[in-house]
Amino acid sequence: MKNISHLKKIRFHLLVILVLFLNISCLSSRALFQETTKDWFIKGDANWNFSNNELIGKIKNGAGFVMTKDKYKNFILELEFKPDSTINSGIFIRCTNNEINPTDCYEVNIWDLHPNQDYRTGVIVTKSIPLALVQTIDKWNTYKIKNEKDHILVWVNGILTADIRDKVLTEGYIGLQASGTGEIRFRNVKIKTLKMD
Repeated sequence: MKNISHLKKIRFHLLVILVLFLNISCLSSRALFQETTKDWFIKGDANWNFSNNELIGKIKNGAGFVMTKDKYKNFILELEFKPDSTINSGIFIRCTNNEINPTDCYEVNIWDLHPNQDYRTGVIVTKSIPLALVQTIDKWNTYKIKNEKDHILVWVNGILTADIRDKVLTEGYIGLQASGTGEIRFRNVKIKTLKMD
């Protein structure tokens, strides 16, 4: 009987530890660019709206973006995106200012048909060339972007497309772009902050 009671106590303690671990894991990951939050803003020519929990950027001419009000340093950013065939889009990370450009941000591109295929979907513009060609037009795709100190890794649909080391930009804002002509859809944008020693 003592052994059974002892086993029950061990199981209870293990369950408590598991619940605490799961709570900590959940707290370290949070959603970005939600319809009901005020921790991001819109700038530029694009029209941004929500439908069925999707953030939709439409543009006829020019460029526009949405951007976080907070800066981020070491993190994993995961999201889903659906571009049409004409849109020039991308994810901008570690932006030094409330603007997007490939000099003051790392631009992780979304543009399968880019005239220069070295800058197509999956690359970090001006910093890398594609390690793999992944077709993304007119369907839902996943992006995973890991920033750990000077190391940036990018996956499209689970396929590694960029792997660089660069010390120029260490932290900054995160932006989503709609440029040129067309439509881009984003959903399930989540960020997990990485704790560095």
